[in-house]
Amino acid sequence: MTIACATLLSETSRGAGEVAVLLARRMGVPLCLVHVLPANAVRTLGQPIWEATQAALLEEGRRLEAMGGVAVDRVLLTGEPERALAELVAKRGLQWVVAAAPRKDTPFLGLGGTVDRMAQALSVPFLVVREGAALEAWARGERPLRVMLGMDRSRPSEVARDQVKALARLGPLDVVGGRVFWASEEAARLGLVHPHSYKDVSDELREALTREVSTWLEPLRTEDVTVRVRLEPGLGRIADHLVAMASDEQVDLLVVGTHHRKALARLWSVSHHARRLAPMSVASVPVPDTSEQGLEEELPRVRTVLATTDFLAAGDRAIAYAFALTPPGGTVHLLHVEPARATPEQLQEARRQLELRVPRSEHEGDHQVELSVLTGDDVASVITQAAERYGVDLLCLGTHGRSGVGRVVLGSVAQQVMARSDRPAVTVRMPRA
Repeated sequence: MTIACATLLSETSRGAGEVAVLLARRMGVPLCLVHVLPANAVRTLGQPIWEATQAALLEEGRRLEAMGGVAVDRVLLTGEPERALAELVAKRGLQWVVAAAPRKDTPFLGLGGTVDRMAQALSVPFLVVREGAALEAWARGERPLRVMLGMDRSRPSEVARDQVKALARLGPLDVVGGRVFWASEEAARLGLVHPHSYKDVSDELREALTREVSTWLEPLRTEDVTVRVRLEPGLGRIADHLVAMASDEQVDLLVVGTHHRKALARLWSVSHHARRLAPMSVASVPVPDTSEQGLEEELPRVRTVLATTDFLAAGDRAIAYAFALTPPGGTVHLLHVEPARATPEQLQEARRQLELRVPRSEHEGDHQVELSVLTGDDVASVITQAAERYGVDLLCLGTHGRSGVGRVVLGSVAQQVMARSDRPAVTVRMPRA
């Protein structure tokens, strides 16, 4: 991991440089200290401005070298800062960029300024430093770093989590997984009773969301990393709630994932507003370009599998595959859906049928087995919502293999579930007759 510090050679940039050089020392890598002169300034003032800036950059590099004990490479560029820095990142393979936050008296909190434009242009994690004393103390090994990780069910959250995991290799962390949610939307996704207002959160809904976020945070848990969850129902802009949570938790660093949004889409960008509004340092982590990315470093783990059956041969075959795909110690959820008007006797018989379909070897086997009989006329929705509530890693669905007119007329529950669910799914077909 190599890093660069974008400096304006100002007093505020000195603090960011001190954080950057200590991070570089902690990582065991050199620091690249970068300053970009506007092309107009060079054309107007000529060689004197270039030489004066080069001398100031050399002096700042010496100061940081003496402070951090690492080699500091000085790079002076001309042009638009965001474009020149993005080109340098690509050319040298830099993996982090550090810069000072705009001053508090900057108009519109830096909207459209240099830092804002750099965040939109960079393809690597971007650390905007405010109040760098805590980061410096952590980099020196004096105390754990208090981090809030902004979480939701998106790819940006995954890449942000991966960067927090990379930070954990450098020193101890106290991580708070912060999740802002709309109660009505989440209740609908999980198949729970809709709340009366955005702050009306049932115990069942809070428990399900806590379990979900805890599972997402599980890869971070080590001896040197403490992890806990904080949930807040929201209304309006998510970034405002997330920054308020981070302030209340008194964290040192807020980490969020980001897409590079343009124009009006930035009005809803969590990372964009977090960089502007947060009183603490903020690291925004972009989703990498998949065309230049190999296989993910850490493969997904399958620990919980949901298998559904209609008590026909294809559904029962899906149960067998679910047990085969679930590793020892994992959980297999067996689910059957009855019509909404099913009688208690029908529900009881359905549960008995589910029990009969648990393989004999599993009665004292290596898997935990959970049985569920649910009701609903939209079977695909019931299955999709149950998968969300249980937080399963994989769905195993039997399919009758209909095609052509048969599929159009009768529909396919497996097909509908795969279209509606974000979770990976395996379909199990019957052998050809």
